[in-house]
Amino acid sequence: MQTTEDTLKRAWQTIAAGSDLLDDAMFPPTGTSRDQYMQRVSRVGDLFLVVDEDGTVRGHRGSGREDFATRDHDQVLYFVAEQAVHDLAEHIVAHSPGRGPAVNLVSGQAELLDRINPAWGSRYRDGGMSDLDGTRTDGPCGRDPLERFAWVAREWRDQDPYTVLAFFRGENVSAEQIALLHGADPDQVATGTRLLDLRDRDDPGREHWETAWETFCFGEAGGWAFLLYNETPDGVQADSAALARLGVTETVELTATSAKAIYTFDYVRDGRRVDDDRGVLELIWYKRGRAPYYRGGQLDFFNRALRRAELDHPELFHDFELYFHALEVSLGLQLPRQDIKEGTVRAAQWARDDADRR
Repeated sequence: MQTTEDTLKRAWQTIAAGSDLLDDAMFPPTGTSRDQYMQRVSRVGDLFLVVDEDGTVRGHRGSGREDFATRDHDQVLYFVAEQAVHDLAEHIVAHSPGRGPAVNLVSGQAELLDRINPAWGSRYRDGGMSDLDGTRTDGPCGRDPLERFAWVAREWRDQDPYTVLAFFRGENVSAEQIALLHGADPDQVATGTRLLDLRDRDDPGREHWETAWETFCFGEAGGWAFLLYNETPDGVQADSAALARLGVTETVELTATSAKAIYTFDYVRDGRRVDDDRGVLELIWYKRGRAPYYRGGQLDFFNRALRRAELDHPELFHDFELYFHALEVSLGLQLPRQDIKEGTVRAAQWARDDADRR
């Protein structure tokens, strides 16, 4: 049976009739083009369905953002239920703080979906596109979620310690070589300069903020080389070919522009950006309880990791902490907190010519 707007609505009416949580009014508006989004939805971020002639259903949140595309009838109904339960859980949290089935927004949504269809509750907990067999492949996190990487998340929103957090992974990747490739002072790299050494330097004629802006950190943690900086000289970036020659096969770059509230995530693997053809991704798309990236796409592994983080760590109130914990779980990103805080992390300044040094 080909999926049409009529078959979806009739199927939803059947589900709603058998549930004490749902009603017909919860079915989202539909249309034939995403251009109709702003005309049909009540709030930006609400679900809007575009039904193609071939039976493909495309879900949109925002006029240009496609969340999913599927011909699977059950998948569409699940996504409609997910939207309905999200709205219901938000209402319960707002009107009965500390009580009700949605004391925690995310676990509350899972419990509400269980009441409609246990398979849908499992699907929601998994965070991906498919149903599970009722079990989770891994146990709960069971450790401090801020220990390895997410500790930096809250301060980073204000560009502390640096504007850019860049990571590089591959066979025998050297953090020193990465630093030199980006323009590090070779003498400081060779002598093992630390951040506290640069902080304590007396550099006549230069303001403290100038030295701090030109200072960057580098090292290795969790199988990645990292480079933390504000800007490279003249905005120069190492190209992918040069990185490949050093053995780099994966890069992750997180950038913060706090004055504009713009925070981006850029992941490149084997020379190709992992982005579902969306380009550099803004972290602002993340809203607790909703998958930030295309469902069933290249980044669905991160949707799953983020849902896991939400369920394992409801004590984290800051969304960026959850997001960064999911990055650590899914990609293994880490930063040495004590070394950075105490200034014992390796550091250098960008190489300058003799005129600049005088």
